[in-house]
Amino acid sequence: MSEGKFATAINCMDGRTQLPVNEWIRREYHVDYVDTITEPGPIKILSDNKDVGSIKKRVLISVGKHGSSNIAIVGHHDCAGNPVDKATQLAHIAGAIKTIVSWDLNVNVVGLWVDENWRVNKV
Repeated sequence: MSEGKFATAINCMDGRTQLPVNEWIRREYHVDYVDTITEPGPIKILSDNKDVGSIKKRVLISVGKHGSSNIAIVGHHDCAGNPVDKATQLAHIAGAIKTIVSWDLNVNVVGLWVDENWRVNKV
């Protein structure tokens, strides 16, 4: 186990979301580090529960090796990898949460929405 306390963010690769999400997670969960797993539109991938092996492998490392006990699944405004409206993205976040919970990792899983002003909102 690594020194320091970790959480995990499954976030879009869009660089505009990284800093606000990581700061929110560090503040909200009082952690030292955020393991960041990025994909273009990861909420759609996880919601569909198809081709999730790579994401799951990285989550298992974060939880197993770093002791992460909080996982945030992030969707955001103006996503190029999942170019759908907010309502659809919120549905994808809910589906992604169900997928992660189905892995029985005994961790807290939360959905986050990053709005047009790059503010993080818990959903």
